[in-house]
Amino acid sequence: MAKSSFEYVKTFELDDTLLPNTWVVVRLDGKCFHKFSEDHNFTKPNDLRALKLMNYAAFTVFREFNDLLMAFGQSDEYSFVFKKHCTLYKRRAAKLVTTITSKFSASYVFYWNKFFKEEQLKYPPSFDGRIVLYPSEENLIDYMKWRQADVHINNLYNTTFWTLVKEGKLSPTQAEKRLCGTVSGDKNEILFKEFNINYNDEPEIFKRGTLLLKKHINMNESIKCISVIVDVHDDMLKEKFWKDHKNLLFMKSKQNFIYDGPITEIISEQLQDKNIISKSDINNSLL
Repeated sequence: MAKSSFEYVKTFELDDTLLPNTWVVVRLDGKCFHKFSEDHNFTKPNDLRALKLMNYAAFTVFREFNDLLMAFGQSDEYSFVFKKHCTLYKRRAAKLVTTITSKFSASYVFYWNKFFKEEQLKYPPSFDGRIVLYPSEENLIDYMKWRQADVHINNLYNTTFWTLVKEGKLSPTQAEKRLCGTVSGDKNEILFKEFNINYNDEPEIFKRGTLLLKKHINMNESIKCISVIVDVHDDMLKEKFWKDHKNLLFMKSKQNFIYDGPITEIISEQLQDKNIISKSDINNSLL
């Protein structure tokens, strides 16, 4: 085809191809989500509807891209980990981060009513995205541990803060001052001694966040193992998780990780799509 005289402007586009042979992580964060959560009456310190919506939006992203290895989310953030030798979009940084961010944001809005049936969406949320490269398995594992450790730190603080406000009748300023300089042991003591709350009994989704990855599930003897995306709340800070999933990061690993946990909404929807179980079976199996 003939080229126009204006085509020279393409020379201004910079090459943003990512370094090969590195783990690619796209991390999304909600923009001004403190205000967004207040405007939409999120339950404090944790709104299960909001967390499930975040997980479902991440699930819609995960199932669309085979190059994704796993994803981890908490609060208003989600990290998507691409396979080390991913060549999606020729590893162009802008293409990867904008596609994942836009798909996630659109899914969050599109599926809002699935989880917030009584709360109307007043205005669309927005998420920013960034790309970080990690050269080794150790670096990537430490990244996942870092994000999960952040869940614990933030959730313990928020749980104690809002308990002081709601049950202790302190103002937000007073609660903040009360917690200033405290460590995790102090917060656990406040919850247990003053409000009879054992933090260890809090739901795992609040304490650990949610990990999405592919595993095989065996429904019965007549059906072969089926590959599904599972949403779990495993403890990635312990070495046991990485020993149990020691081949997860291998480039040519053919190991099938078997899932034996509860049938969640995300899992059951996939089983229904595959005509493995009926809708009535799903309703009976959800935990």
